[in-house]
This record gives sequence, C-alpha cells and structure tokens, in this order.
Amino acid sequence: MSIPTRIEVLTFEFPGTKPAGKFSPVLVGVVGSGNLEVMLEPATSMQCVFHVETSARGFRTIWEAVVRNFHEQHKLSGVVVSINDMGATPAVVSLRLNQAVSELT
Repeated sequence: MSIPTRIEVLTFEFPGTKPAGKFSPVLVGVVGSGNLEVMLEPATSMQCVFHVETSARGFRTIWEAVVRNFHEQHKLSGVVVSINDMGATPAVVSLRLNQAVSELT
C-alpha cells in the first residue's frame, strides 16, 4: 500500500475591519501528529490571508468553515495567518488560532 506524502496547500482571503497594527510575528503550537502550528505575521495589504499547508488532503470545505468562523469572530485586517497542520481536528485548529490572536493584545 502506498501512502501519499504530498501536502495540500490552501489559501483563503477575507476583508477585515480591525487592523492588527504593528506587531512581531506570533507562533503557537507545534507541528506533530494530530497538532499544528499557527503563525501570525503583519501583511502588506488590509486583507486577512490564511495560508494552510496540511497533510490531511480533501478537507478544503472544512478548512474554509473553520478559518471563516475565526475571521467572523475577530475581523482582523493586515494579517497573514500561516498554518502548518499534521491532521489536527477543527477544535484544535480553533484553539490554536485563538491562542495566536490572544498574543496580539
């Protein structure tokens, strides 16, 4: 049996209404089985951009729902959110996103 080793790359962009302002990059979590890391960095645009690299292929609609829900809660602008995932559940993704945004305040 062959196990695919390719990583799926997803990008989502949302208009934001709450500028994050100046901040140093924020990193939470670790990449490992069933977990992920989330990095927040300042963006050059006023969009909120999510870049997801995941080992769990075929879950675009779930990823979009999770990051859309996060964005609807926080409405950040001027932020790039990079997610490196190794099979985390949506609940863990939401936890890490909220941990990261709490570091901005």
